[in-house]
Parts: sequence; C-alpha cells; structure tokens
Amino acid sequence: MRMGPGTWGMLLALATIWAGTFFAVEVALRDVGPFTLVLGRTTMGALVLWGIVLLTATPRPQGLADWRDLAVMGFLNNALPFSLIFWGQTWITGGVASILNAMTPIFAVAVAHVLTRDERASPSKLAGMALGVGGVAVLMGPAAVKGLGAGLPGQVAVLCAALSYSFAGVFGRRLRRMPALVAAAGMLTASSIMMLPVALLVDGVPQAAPSTDTLIAWVFLGTACTALAYILYFRILAVAGATNLLLVTMLIPPGAIALGAIFLGEPLDARILGGFGLILCGLLAVDGRVLELLRGRQPA
Repeated sequence: MRMGPGTWGMLLALATIWAGTFFAVEVALRDVGPFTLVLGRTTMGALVLWGIVLLTATPRPQGLADWRDLAVMGFLNNALPFSLIFWGQTWITGGVASILNAMTPIFAVAVAHVLTRDERASPSKLAGMALGVGGVAVLMGPAAVKGLGAGLPGQVAVLCAALSYSFAGVFGRRLRRMPALVAAAGMLTASSIMMLPVALLVDGVPQAAPSTDTLIAWVFLGTACTALAYILYFRILAVAGATNLLLVTMLIPPGAIALGAIFLGEPLDARILGGFGLILCGLLAVDGRVLELLRGRQPA
C-alpha cells in the first residue's frame, strides 16, 4: 500500500514521539522496576484514552469477541514487548535498544508473507531481511556469538520484542472494525490487567517515592508515548497496512541515539553505527521506494 503526505506526516510524528521513549525509560529505570514501569505506562495511557472516549461518546467494544481481540493485541503490542524492552534496557543503552527494535519491519516481512495475502515478500524485501540480520550481527559483535557479550540478554530481549511487534502489526488489522481511539484504549486496558500481577510478583511494591525526573519520564511515557502514539498507530495501520506502519522504527533510532548521547553520555562507536547502517539499508530495501526511484532515473 502507498502512503500519501498526510500518512507520512503521522508516521513522522509517531517516530518523533517514540524516539523519546527509550530515553525516558532509561531515566525512569533509575527508581522503578521495569515491569512496574510498564504497568504505569499502560494504565496511564488507558485512563487518558478512556477519558477521551467518554467525552466524545465514541462507540465502545461490543461483546466477548471484541475484548478477546483487544486482549491478544494488548499482549502482542504492549505487555510482552514493553516488558522485554524495558527489562532489556537494564542491560543495554536506549540507543542500542532502538536500533535492535528497528528489526520490527524486517521481521514483519516474514510474518506478513506467511499470514496475509496482500503483503507478500518480494526479492527486495528478502534482501532487506538479509541486510537487517547482518546489521544485528554487527551490532551484537563477536562476543555475542561466543555467548560472552555482557549485554547479550538485553539484546535478545529487544529482538524478541521486535518479533512480537511484527505479529501485532498483522493481527491489529482485525481491529479496523473499531474506532482507533477505542482500540487503543481497550488494548492498553487489557495490557494493564496482565501486567498487574507480573509487576507485583517480580518488582514488588515500591518502597520509596520516585524522583521528580522519574515521575516526569513516567508521565511522558503514559501520555505522549502511549495515549497519543497509539491513536496515530491505529490510524496509520488502517490506511497504510502493517508493513508500512512498522517503517516507523526506521525513523526512531537517530533520535533515540542523539538523546542518549547528549543527555546520558552514552557511547557511540563504529560498531553501533555500522550495525544501524546495515539495518537502515535493509529497511530501505523492504520499503522499496528508493529502489524504484533509482530504477526510474536509469536510462531506457
């Protein structure tokens, strides 16, 4: 599916918001456990969205089938990947996590090819998958192959989150029958219910009040990065398809890396840049627009 200027604008807005997610998570993790942070993010986002639903009198989910689909989407798109990424960021920096998360649309090519009829893998998309895998190998480095990489658990966790997102992008097409606002609110509500026992069992009850910086980061995660972002997410999914939507991950790493380097002093070495470069080339191949533009400029 092709995207017009309006859809590209929503995609850029979504990428800008989500670039700040990895930075905000690093700040908040100083005082809050990863699963408690997930619970706070999804709960806050759900409350904001349900408030808008009530104010606008938007039709709500009807029956068990709607809530079943919202629960599956909440698990695939929130509870599982949020937990994996937040936990992963206790091992690796937000910049590295954002780069690994950029594998989402590359994974989505394989998932969409198997599970859908209208988003089949082309040769350029297969090449993009190969480049993406190469980029991950460069980013993780030889230590990961030997099983000695200090950040290996976090890297694997974020890659699993990217795979979960790719399944969510395909499954989310079932929610087109619902208003985007209601789909996002219902998905986050289901996620919050799932995360409550996990946060209590793993992180326990917080023993001290979080700092001001943590609270600000937490509110940003729940409102902008969740409530606002998922309104955009479902609107883009409805008009542009799963693979196009997940191209947002191509635009997130530069912002996330810059925020981490400027405000948190995170290192930026040749391995990180090389890995991101290969993944970016893979994403461009998956998208196909650059290749078509180059073909169009070639002489007949």
